[in-house]
Amino acid sequence: MVNSSMKTCFVALFVFLLVSETLIEETDAAGECGRTPIRSAAASLTPCLGAARNGRAKPPPICCSKLGALIRTAPRCLCAVLLSPLAKQAGIKPAIAISIPKRCNLRRPVGKKCERYTIP
Repeated sequence: MVNSSMKTCFVALFVFLLVSETLIEETDAAGECGRTPIRSAAASLTPCLGAARNGRAKPPPICCSKLGALIRTAPRCLCAVLLSPLAKQAGIKPAIAISIPKRCNLRRPVGKKCERYTIP
């Protein structure tokens, strides 16, 4: 009976340590958007939705402000957001959305590519 209790205790401890390590790694992980979850980065760009769907739409100033901040702090995050499944679900067209920095007159990495899309 003692052996069974000890085995159960060890198994529980092992599972706890395994789960704890995984959670710590996920918390410390920094992706394309740094420590900001991609969902949060995408949400910050909601003022740009109209301009991301229509290449003729003038991006509102708040969109340009948010986009400029994102490009300054985490330029690779822009590609991650534009090419994410979340963007696709929102009806964002990457070929159009990638032109928003230019339409906002933002300084951007020249020739930077998001897969097959080049930032103009």
